[in-house]
Amino acid sequence: MTTESPTDEWLAFPKTDRSRIRREPHLGSYLHSDVYSVVDASPLCHVGYVIDGQPFVTPTMHWRKGNRLYWHGSIGSRFLRQVDGARVCITCSLVDGYVLARSALNHAVNYRSAMMFGVAHVVEGLEETERALRDFMDGLFPERWDSLRPVQEKELKATSVLWMEIEEATVKSRSGDPSDADEAHVPVWAGVIPMETVLAGSRTAPEVPESIGLPGPLAGLIASGRLR
Repeated sequence: MTTESPTDEWLAFPKTDRSRIRREPHLGSYLHSDVYSVVDASPLCHVGYVIDGQPFVTPTMHWRKGNRLYWHGSIGSRFLRQVDGARVCITCSLVDGYVLARSALNHAVNYRSAMMFGVAHVVEGLEETERALRDFMDGLFPERWDSLRPVQEKELKATSVLWMEIEEATVKSRSGDPSDADEAHVPVWAGVIPMETVLAGSRTAPEVPESIGLPGPLAGLIASGRLR
């Protein structure tokens, strides 16, 4: 789910000492559009934070609405109880292929990775929590929320949704062939082994009656192979 305006593709996040790309800066970008493209394509993010001086990194699913990033978890989570109002760093990464060169240390990976900084906030109120979770569900599986049994109040009370306005962000990526074309005389195979993460069909739960088939929107999603 996105809410960009037509000019958002030209907007850039500020380049600071914290977010500036120091190694191979030519592989980086600060553009909103580049950051969002990685965030929206990634099925998982990692949230980094510090509790009592100890660093933690938590993997979780996420979704984006404009420049705001959301994630959720159990109300009993140590992280969710303490992170409200704290600064966090969230990363999303995708691997697009292994790059095999003619020497071991020239091997590489084709990838896309976004790193984002901001302050975590807890979504307040059951109504707002339900609205955020609906955005999450329908963003992953179009039209599914309305087909499900109504969510129960006790379920909402057991779930926390957090959000972060993206204050700073960078993207770094690599694509293409091995960088050792000058060693083409070496008699070793070199090239790229692509890697893709796709939806690979569906398996119906054994207790589902045969009369209940796969909903059309889900069938279309699976046919497209896309994760989001």
